[in-house]
Amino acid sequence: MSHAQHIVVVDDEAAARDMVGDYLRMHGFKVSVCDGGAKLRAEIAKERPDLIVLDLNMPEEDGLSIIRDLKQKSGIPVIMLTATASPIDRVVGLELGADDYLAKPCELRELLARVRSVLRRAVPPVAAAAAPTRNLIRFGTKWLDLDARLLRDDEGNEHPLTASEYSLLKAFAENPKRVLTRERLLELANARDAEAFDRAVDIRIMRIRRKIEPDPAHPRVIRTVRGGGYLFFPMGEKS
Repeated sequence: MSHAQHIVVVDDEAAARDMVGDYLRMHGFKVSVCDGGAKLRAEIAKERPDLIVLDLNMPEEDGLSIIRDLKQKSGIPVIMLTATASPIDRVVGLELGADDYLAKPCELRELLARVRSVLRRAVPPVAAAAAPTRNLIRFGTKWLDLDARLLRDDEGNEHPLTASEYSLLKAFAENPKRVLTRERLLELANARDAEAFDRAVDIRIMRIRRKIEPDPAHPRVIRTVRGGGYLFFPMGEKS
Protein backbone atom coordinates (compact mmCIF):
# COMPACT_ATOMS: atom_id res chain seq x y z
CA MET A 1 0.00 0.00 0.00
CA SER A 2 3.05 2.27 0.21
CA HIS A 3 2.93 2.89 -3.56
CA ALA A 4 -0.77 3.73 -3.73
CA GLN A 5 -1.82 5.77 -6.75
CA HIS A 6 -2.75 9.36 -5.90
CA ILE A 7 -6.19 10.70 -6.83
CA VAL A 8 -7.44 14.25 -6.28
CA VAL A 9 -11.20 14.70 -5.86
CA VAL A 10 -12.42 18.22 -6.71
CA ASP A 11 -15.96 19.20 -5.69
CA ASP A 12 -17.35 22.31 -3.97
CA GLU A 13 -19.81 20.12 -2.02
CA ALA A 14 -18.04 18.79 1.07
CA ALA A 15 -20.35 15.79 1.52
CA ALA A 16 -19.89 14.67 -2.09
CA ARG A 17 -16.10 14.97 -2.17
CA ASP A 18 -15.73 13.29 1.25
CA MET A 19 -17.94 10.37 0.24
CA VAL A 20 -15.99 9.79 -2.98
CA GLY A 21 -12.67 10.31 -1.20
CA ASP A 22 -13.48 7.86 1.57
CA TYR A 23 -14.64 5.21 -0.91
CA LEU A 24 -11.49 5.46 -3.02
CA ARG A 25 -9.29 5.33 0.10
CA MET A 26 -11.07 2.13 1.12
CA HIS A 27 -9.99 0.63 -2.17
CA GLY A 28 -6.32 1.37 -1.63
CA PHE A 29 -5.82 4.77 -3.25
CA LYS A 30 -4.14 7.81 -1.76
CA VAL A 31 -6.70 10.61 -1.96
CA SER A 32 -6.59 14.40 -1.61
CA VAL A 33 -9.75 16.52 -1.70
CA CYS A 34 -10.12 20.10 -2.98
CA ASP A 35 -13.07 22.50 -3.12
CA GLY A 36 -12.06 24.26 -6.33
CA GLY A 37 -9.49 25.06 -8.99
CA ALA A 38 -7.19 27.16 -6.79
CA LYS A 39 -6.68 24.41 -4.25
CA LEU A 40 -6.32 21.84 -7.01
CA ARG A 41 -3.44 23.79 -8.56
CA ALA A 42 -1.80 24.13 -5.15
CA GLU A 43 -2.14 20.38 -4.64
CA ILE A 44 -0.62 19.63 -8.05
CA ALA A 45 2.28 21.97 -7.27
CA LYS A 46 3.04 19.87 -4.18
CA GLU A 47 2.65 16.47 -5.79
CA ARG A 48 1.54 15.44 -9.27
CA PRO A 49 -1.48 13.11 -8.92
CA ASP A 50 -2.17 10.07 -11.06
CA LEU A 51 -5.78 11.09 -11.73
CA ILE A 52 -8.28 13.86 -10.99
CA VAL A 53 -12.00 13.31 -10.34
CA LEU A 54 -13.53 16.70 -11.17
CA ASP A 55 -17.00 18.15 -10.65
CA LEU A 56 -17.87 20.36 -13.63
CA ASN A 57 -20.44 22.53 -11.85
CA MET A 58 -18.62 24.75 -9.35
CA PRO A 59 -19.43 28.38 -8.55
CA GLU A 60 -16.06 30.14 -8.82
CA GLU A 61 -14.40 28.34 -11.71
CA ASP A 62 -16.25 25.80 -13.80
CA GLY A 63 -14.78 22.40 -14.45
CA LEU A 64 -14.44 22.90 -18.19
CA SER A 65 -12.08 25.83 -17.63
CA ILE A 66 -10.06 23.71 -15.19
CA ILE A 67 -9.85 20.85 -17.72
CA ARG A 68 -8.67 23.25 -20.45
CA ASP A 69 -5.95 24.61 -18.16
CA LEU A 70 -4.90 21.15 -16.97
CA LYS A 71 -4.59 19.70 -20.44
CA GLN A 72 -2.54 22.67 -21.63
CA LYS A 73 -0.05 22.25 -18.79
CA SER A 74 -0.04 18.51 -18.00
CA GLY A 75 -1.24 15.12 -19.12
CA ILE A 76 -2.96 14.20 -15.86
CA PRO A 77 -6.03 12.01 -16.56
CA VAL A 78 -9.40 13.55 -15.65
CA ILE A 79 -12.79 11.98 -14.95
CA MET A 80 -15.62 14.51 -15.14
CA LEU A 81 -18.61 14.47 -12.79
CA THR A 82 -21.68 16.66 -13.30
CA ALA A 83 -25.16 16.83 -11.82
CA THR A 84 -26.62 18.36 -14.98
CA ALA A 85 -25.65 15.42 -17.22
CA SER A 86 -25.62 17.92 -20.09
CA PRO A 87 -24.63 16.28 -23.40
CA ILE A 88 -22.98 19.58 -24.42
CA ASP A 89 -20.80 19.63 -21.30
CA ARG A 90 -19.86 16.02 -21.91
CA VAL A 91 -18.86 16.62 -25.53
CA VAL A 92 -16.94 19.81 -24.74
CA GLY A 93 -15.15 18.17 -21.83
CA LEU A 94 -14.10 15.18 -23.89
CA GLU A 95 -12.95 17.44 -26.70
CA LEU A 96 -10.85 19.41 -24.21
CA GLY A 97 -9.13 16.19 -23.24
CA ALA A 98 -11.10 14.67 -20.35
CA ASP A 99 -10.66 10.90 -20.18
CA ASP A 100 -14.11 9.83 -18.98
CA TYR A 101 -17.45 11.12 -17.78
CA LEU A 102 -20.02 10.17 -15.13
CA ALA A 103 -23.31 11.82 -14.14
CA LYS A 104 -24.03 12.73 -10.51
CA PRO A 105 -25.16 11.25 -8.25
CA CYS A 106 -22.93 8.42 -9.37
CA GLU A 107 -22.85 4.78 -8.33
CA LEU A 108 -19.59 4.48 -6.38
CA ARG A 109 -18.80 1.04 -7.77
CA GLU A 110 -19.13 2.38 -11.32
CA LEU A 111 -16.86 5.32 -10.47
CA LEU A 112 -14.29 2.91 -9.05
CA ALA A 113 -14.41 0.82 -12.22
CA ARG A 114 -13.91 3.91 -14.38
CA VAL A 115 -11.05 5.12 -12.18
CA ARG A 116 -9.27 1.80 -12.57
CA SER A 117 -9.93 1.76 -16.31
CA VAL A 118 -8.52 5.26 -16.84
CA LEU A 119 -5.48 4.48 -14.69
CA ARG A 120 -4.81 1.29 -16.64
CA ARG A 121 -4.87 3.24 -19.88
CA ALA A 122 -2.58 5.90 -18.41
CA VAL A 123 0.09 3.49 -17.10
CA PRO A 124 2.54 1.87 -19.56
CA PRO A 125 1.88 -1.91 -19.81
CA VAL A 126 5.30 -2.86 -18.43
CA ALA A 127 4.91 -0.61 -15.40
CA ALA A 128 1.38 -1.85 -14.81
CA ALA A 129 2.52 -5.48 -14.90
CA ALA A 130 5.35 -4.73 -12.47
CA ALA A 131 3.01 -3.22 -9.89
CA PRO A 132 -0.29 -5.11 -9.81
CA THR A 133 -3.02 -3.75 -7.54
CA ARG A 134 -5.05 -5.88 -5.13
CA ASN A 135 -8.66 -5.33 -4.26
CA LEU A 136 -8.10 -4.38 -0.61
CA ILE A 137 -10.46 -2.43 1.65
CA ARG A 138 -9.59 -1.12 5.11
CA PHE A 139 -11.75 -2.36 7.99
CA GLY A 140 -10.38 -1.07 11.28
CA THR A 141 -7.29 -3.08 12.20
CA LYS A 142 -7.49 -5.28 9.09
CA TRP A 143 -7.66 -5.23 5.29
CA LEU A 144 -10.47 -7.09 3.52
CA ASP A 145 -9.03 -8.91 0.50
CA LEU A 146 -11.96 -9.22 -1.89
CA ASP A 147 -10.02 -11.50 -4.24
CA ALA A 148 -8.94 -14.00 -1.59
CA ARG A 149 -12.09 -13.55 0.55
CA LEU A 150 -10.15 -13.15 3.78
CA LEU A 151 -8.78 -10.56 6.19
CA ARG A 152 -5.14 -9.50 6.39
CA ASP A 153 -3.47 -7.47 9.11
CA ASP A 154 -0.79 -4.86 8.48
CA GLU A 155 1.92 -7.53 8.73
CA GLY A 156 0.27 -9.59 6.01
CA ASN A 157 -1.02 -12.34 8.32
CA GLU A 158 -4.22 -13.98 7.08
CA HIS A 159 -7.43 -14.16 9.10
CA PRO A 160 -9.96 -16.48 7.40
CA LEU A 161 -13.62 -15.52 7.15
CA THR A 162 -16.72 -17.65 6.96
CA ALA A 163 -18.81 -17.20 3.81
CA SER A 164 -21.46 -15.28 5.75
CA GLU A 165 -18.90 -12.97 7.40
CA TYR A 166 -17.31 -12.21 4.03
CA SER A 167 -20.70 -11.47 2.45
CA LEU A 168 -21.57 -9.02 5.23
CA LEU A 169 -18.21 -7.25 5.02
CA LYS A 170 -18.55 -6.97 1.25
CA ALA A 171 -22.02 -5.47 1.66
CA PHE A 172 -20.65 -2.88 4.09
CA ALA A 173 -17.70 -2.12 1.79
CA GLU A 174 -20.07 -1.30 -1.06
CA ASN A 175 -22.22 0.96 1.13
CA PRO A 176 -19.93 3.09 3.35
CA LYS A 177 -21.53 5.59 5.74
CA ARG A 178 -25.01 4.29 4.93
CA VAL A 179 -27.34 2.83 7.54
CA LEU A 180 -28.21 -0.72 6.52
CA THR A 181 -31.13 -2.51 8.13
CA ARG A 182 -30.83 -6.20 8.87
CA GLU A 183 -33.24 -6.89 6.01
CA ARG A 184 -31.14 -4.81 3.61
CA LEU A 185 -27.98 -6.60 4.73
CA LEU A 186 -29.63 -9.92 3.92
CA GLU A 187 -30.50 -8.65 0.43
CA LEU A 188 -27.01 -7.26 -0.24
CA ALA A 189 -25.37 -10.42 1.05
CA ASN A 190 -27.56 -12.52 -1.29
CA ALA A 191 -28.70 -14.65 1.62
CA ARG A 192 -30.56 -17.73 0.38
CA ASP A 193 -30.57 -19.81 3.54
CA ALA A 194 -32.79 -18.14 6.13
CA GLU A 195 -31.34 -20.31 8.89
CA ALA A 196 -27.80 -19.20 8.05
CA PHE A 197 -28.53 -15.45 8.14
CA ASP A 198 -31.95 -14.51 9.45
CA ARG A 199 -31.93 -13.70 13.18
CA ALA A 200 -28.16 -14.29 13.17
CA VAL A 201 -26.89 -11.04 11.62
CA ASP A 202 -26.18 -9.60 15.07
CA ILE A 203 -24.11 -12.64 16.06
CA ARG A 204 -22.05 -12.52 12.88
CA ILE A 205 -21.40 -8.81 13.25
CA MET A 206 -20.30 -9.43 16.84
CA ARG A 207 -17.78 -11.99 15.54
CA ILE A 208 -16.62 -9.62 12.81
CA ARG A 209 -16.08 -6.85 15.36
CA ARG A 210 -13.80 -9.13 17.36
CA LYS A 211 -11.62 -9.42 14.27
CA ILE A 212 -11.54 -5.81 13.06
CA GLU A 213 -12.33 -3.38 15.88
CA PRO A 214 -9.49 -1.86 17.95
CA ASP A 215 -11.89 -2.14 20.92
CA PRO A 216 -14.71 -4.64 20.17
CA ALA A 217 -16.57 -3.58 23.33
CA HIS A 218 -16.86 -0.05 21.91
CA PRO A 219 -17.17 -0.57 18.13
CA ARG A 220 -16.43 2.42 15.89
CA VAL A 221 -15.90 0.78 12.49
CA ILE A 222 -19.21 -1.10 12.26
CA ARG A 223 -21.60 0.91 14.38
CA THR A 224 -25.03 0.02 15.70
CA VAL A 225 -27.75 2.52 14.77
CA ARG A 226 -30.53 2.17 17.31
CA GLY A 227 -33.77 1.24 15.59
CA GLY A 228 -32.05 1.37 12.20
CA GLY A 229 -29.46 -1.35 11.79
CA TYR A 230 -25.73 -0.96 11.19
CA LEU A 231 -23.38 1.58 9.62
CA PHE A 232 -19.86 1.03 8.30
CA PHE A 233 -17.69 4.05 9.07
CA PRO A 234 -14.43 3.68 7.03
CA MET A 235 -12.30 5.94 9.21
CA GLY A 236 -14.07 4.95 12.43
CA GLU A 237 -10.90 3.99 14.26
CA LYS A 238 -9.62 7.57 13.92
CA SER A 239 -12.77 9.53 14.73
